[in-house]
Amino acid sequence: MKSNFNSPASRRAFLAQAARYAGLGAAAPMAMNLAALGSANAQTAGDYKALVCVFLFGGNDAFNMVLPTDTESWAAYSQVRNQAPESIALLAPGTAPQMNAGAGSPERLGGVLAINPITSQGRSFALHPSMGGVRDLFAAGRLAVLPNIGPLVRPTTKADLKIASFARPPGLYSHNDQQSTWQSLTPEGATVGWGGRFADLLMAGNTQPIFSAVSAGGNAVFLSGKQALQYQISTRGAIRIGGSDSSLFGSTTALERMRTVMRGGRSNDLIARDHATVVSRSLAAEALIGSALPAANSAPYGTPGLANGAADPLLQYDNPLTGAKSTNSLAQQLQVVARTMGARSALGAGRQVFFVSLGGFDTHDGQNRAQADLMAKLSQALAYFDNTLGAMGLRNSVTTFTASDFGRTFTSNGDGTDHGWGSHHFVMGGAVKGREFYGKFPVVGAKNAKNNDFDSSPNQLGNGSLLPETSVEQLGATLGRWMGVSDSNLADIFPNLKNFDAAKRDLGFMA
Repeated sequence: MKSNFNSPASRRAFLAQAARYAGLGAAAPMAMNLAALGSANAQTAGDYKALVCVFLFGGNDAFNMVLPTDTESWAAYSQVRNQAPESIALLAPGTAPQMNAGAGSPERLGGVLAINPITSQGRSFALHPSMGGVRDLFAAGRLAVLPNIGPLVRPTTKADLKIASFARPPGLYSHNDQQSTWQSLTPEGATVGWGGRFADLLMAGNTQPIFSAVSAGGNAVFLSGKQALQYQISTRGAIRIGGSDSSLFGSTTALERMRTVMRGGRSNDLIARDHATVVSRSLAAEALIGSALPAANSAPYGTPGLANGAADPLLQYDNPLTGAKSTNSLAQQLQVVARTMGARSALGAGRQVFFVSLGGFDTHDGQNRAQADLMAKLSQALAYFDNTLGAMGLRNSVTTFTASDFGRTFTSNGDGTDHGWGSHHFVMGGAVKGREFYGKFPVVGAKNAKNNDFDSSPNQLGNGSLLPETSVEQLGATLGRWMGVSDSNLADIFPNLKNFDAAKRDLGFMA
């Protein structure tokens, strides 16, 4: 519908919007234009929605996270992964743990945890033994599995890969390139991510656009839009300019005078003026979010009255290597995300995109110990976040998904795995149609007689790594449509989406 800017009410609304975007400086006019494109969706929704990316840095070995346990698949899995000097093959469902075995070893962990998807695909499945929380979320119908997903230009077969001219994603098997590709659809050097593009289009529904794209997991190209600015927070809340003290040399007046100089912008130098703009915007955001965030030790975010957040049992997991409780850094990040969502009214947030991360997944060696610990952290953090959102009444409003550089090889290099391509991932939330697999689970085979390929599997390449059947862009488009991004804008954000069958551009996991 065409707007009437001649009416006093429309002019007042326009001026109010202009004031909200003033902090963007020279980018404000373009930001307002982009926001207008998405405003129809944002304004008619009338409710809060948020998207949370949980990035697993290093390349998670999904073969040991979600496993097929039918007879044929399990036989191939056990054969390929049970290699000297240290087997990385997990044990069958129902196997009792041996508590005197080495920490993190398959024997110490016990059998994989069986799950029962609504559609079995004629097979049976299980999760890593450390993922009891994820198993329970799956059974409750609030978590789904996306099997064999990764970057693709178009649907690709093993035969296609033998054609030198066939289009494939650049920078495969490279950490930096694939981290960037998952987050921005292009290799290292990208400056705009698809989460940031969502924020570009949806921040018209936010009275404070600076809080449209928020990272608790460090700088992430995923959140960088063409106009949307990424706002970073720490697990303690706002990151303060000038440190965490509320005074300078014991004086609050001196601190405020210093900040006045920093945001003065009296210089004619463009760099100095831009710096002053950034500082001014950051100080204003810090003041707003600092006063708006609920306390970390208040329910439902933490244990009421507990002074030491690291000792909060809600943020601790059962460490499979020590048998003791340990602080979970991922749960701490998700706690501050939940607190930010709890402040959504004060922050004027109607649509938000978040980023959190967990590192350590580059398991070339020592995989048994490392992955047991990482899977336990991921599982407990997701369960904590789900419980917290449930207590906040926000389960149906927040969708969380995992991502990682790439999957890993099916073959073992002795006690670890090498870089792969496709991987399995989770999507969680009250609006997720859970307890289901969205996409065909890959065929797991064994190497041929020449020991150079997995001929028995249409999905596995020479080292057993997975050739994806589902693209990152299909995942992104499905999430973007739920957030309120229009189909025309999705086609612009995800340029390869047109190469996939129209019926499969939405993966169908959102209610």
